[in-house]
Amino acid sequence: MSTFQRAKAWLTAHPTALDAALAVGVLVAMVAGAFVDPHAEHGDKWGARTPDGLGFVLMVSAAAVLIARRRAPMAVLAATSALAVAELVTGDPRAPVAMSAVIALYTVASTTDRPTTWRVGLLTMTVLTGTAMLAGPLSWYDQENVGIFAWTGMAAAAGDAVRSRRDFVHAIRERAERAERTREEEARRRVAEERLRIARDLHDVVAHHIALVNVQAGVAAHVMDKRPDQAKEALAHVREASRSALNELRATVGLLRQSGDPEAPTEPAPGLVRLDELVGTFHSAGLAVEVARADQGVTLPAAVDLAAYRVIQEALTNVRKHAGQEVKAEVSVVRVGPNMEITILDNGTGQATTDGAGEEADGGGGHGLLGMRERVTALGGTLATGPRYGGGFRVHAILPLKTRTTAAEAVRP
Repeated sequence: MSTFQRAKAWLTAHPTALDAALAVGVLVAMVAGAFVDPHAEHGDKWGARTPDGLGFVLMVSAAAVLIARRRAPMAVLAATSALAVAELVTGDPRAPVAMSAVIALYTVASTTDRPTTWRVGLLTMTVLTGTAMLAGPLSWYDQENVGIFAWTGMAAAAGDAVRSRRDFVHAIRERAERAERTREEEARRRVAEERLRIARDLHDVVAHHIALVNVQAGVAAHVMDKRPDQAKEALAHVREASRSALNELRATVGLLRQSGDPEAPTEPAPGLVRLDELVGTFHSAGLAVEVARADQGVTLPAAVDLAAYRVIQEALTNVRKHAGQEVKAEVSVVRVGPNMEITILDNGTGQATTDGAGEEADGGGGHGLLGMRERVTALGGTLATGPRYGGGFRVHAILPLKTRTTAAEAVRP
């Protein structure tokens, strides 16, 4: 940092010192101007006149008042104007005390609004110029009187211009900061939504496959000694379920990769096209599932397709975990007008009668039904869950075929 930059930084941090330096400079200029006679003919104008003692007192007082121009600009303007009026009435030869009033008027104009600048500027200009013309020692049309009029007008205009530019720069900076905050908030909101979606996917994958692994491992442990062939079959199902879980976890976690990360194999998100495969895994786990479909030929949006698959997966997982032994489940997928209705019924003991109640009893934390509801609600659909009359449990999801996203894409030119 150069010496000039260091001095500028120090003066910015100490505004009173800067005002004191300005006051000294104004005092030097007033004293120098007091010894110059613009009316001198064909001679040296310097020293053609000498101010009296009162003139020096007025100049020093006016310069000293300028030190407080930032803290009380209006008061400083009033004080310097009064001193200038006193000099105009009594000073002969004249001392340029009005110079301090010009500086004070500039300060007021640069720190207040435009209407205040106009009112104060016109008042100061009228008082100083009128006093000089009517009560001063010179003729009313003298150039020094015209100079007072011009300098006060320029001071007000310059101060207003500086204030306007400062406000303009501040407004631009504020808009930029507000836009940056808006972008950051939007980015955080999108990140939170993406995290919630990925968390739901991870829960669905882990809850389904780990439940199957748990059941098949229990079967294998139960029949290991007496029926080793059935135990081997159960272990094969464990291996297949764990492999599927790993593949889906890899595909889901792959969404979190950065652009520069090594590529990893991913697979499409599951949908109703894999419903038979999903039902087959539950058949292998010992759960009897009947499927009825009346949605042939319906092309589902990707989000609706995934949500329908996850709802069925989570509901059947809960049936297998909480509905008891020898339970049967029914799954229906039906197109009803603009909606797709998914219904899962079971005839079990109905332990999962509230959101997550059965899962909490089994130590699962109670997020299954809550996750389904959030997923369906995010697409603009509805989810109803509860016990059936006569026993069992019912999950009913209504998913609109045209979500907010697909509707926006449909109208896009």
